[in-house]
Amino acid sequence: MIRIHNLTKVFTDGLREVRALDNVNLEVKQGEIFGIIGLSGAGKSTLVRCINMLERPQEGTVLVDGTNITALGKRDLRIARQRIGMIFQHFNLLSSRTVFGNVAFPLEITGVPKAEIKARVLELLELVGLEDKAHSYPAQLSGGQKQRVGIARALANRPQVLLCDEATSALDPETTTAVLELLQDINRKMGLTILLITHEMLVIQQICDRVAVIENGQIVECGPVLDVFTAPKTAQARRLVRGVIEIDIPQELLERHSNGHSTLLKISFIGTSAGKPIMADLMQRFPVVVNILFGRIDHIKDTPFGTLVVELSGGDQALEDAKVYLAQQDLQVEVL
Repeated sequence: MIRIHNLTKVFTDGLREVRALDNVNLEVKQGEIFGIIGLSGAGKSTLVRCINMLERPQEGTVLVDGTNITALGKRDLRIARQRIGMIFQHFNLLSSRTVFGNVAFPLEITGVPKAEIKARVLELLELVGLEDKAHSYPAQLSGGQKQRVGIARALANRPQVLLCDEATSALDPETTTAVLELLQDINRKMGLTILLITHEMLVIQQICDRVAVIENGQIVECGPVLDVFTAPKTAQARRLVRGVIEIDIPQELLERHSNGHSTLLKISFIGTSAGKPIMADLMQRFPVVVNILFGRIDHIKDTPFGTLVVELSGGDQALEDAKVYLAQQDLQVEVL
């Protein structure tokens, strides 16, 4: 749906040049929720603004559903943008218009008849759960409600792609979850391709199918969210996922098995293996004692991911047999 090839954007400030994007290549598939994650200043927002040509790159091409957006003139670009919805961190609502008026605005610009506008706006307000706020003004809404208006407005012209630029950064955690669930529901019902820019790993974890890590204007890692979270290949990705699924083991725990008759393991369970009684089976099969020191289960989108830190005690051969057994159970096993 979106293909980005050799995209470069340079900003100039007097004698100084800032390379915001440096030869970026990326592909977003039809119907997926794709996340782009990076620290502030990494180039995320510049990238998303180049996709709809709010910023024009110096080099490279952006194709949306086969159309080369970078090659379009002003008139054709205005038409192409109708197929690309966008929601913003700070909502960008018109304070003098009601909720109904804000959602209707892009339809009015494109000359849609009033009767069709009314039907479409009411349909969208029902979709985002704001039917009762049609005549309210933005100042009367909460942050989450404002973002729902922004989502409805972005969907007004039935776009093929929805761009989200830090859409949840100004929201509290509970409201963020509600907005993300709404985006996921829209993706399922409409088959809409969503490109989501964020610096929050929990946002990527909750709804994205794939993710790209951007740093200093370059894509340094890209792949399924589960792969990037559980087995990051680059230092940049490892730094971002730290604290989401990684755990720091206290030094006193690392010193507990120094007697040679115990071993400390970090065991990662992914997918269906997270629900299996593997520790119970382990104790039944081998003469070892299992002391669970830490454990938790997270979800990466719809896939469960569990982490256990356990101390195994027993004879040398029993410990070796137990480690071999765990490795055979489709687990990631790390000796600490």
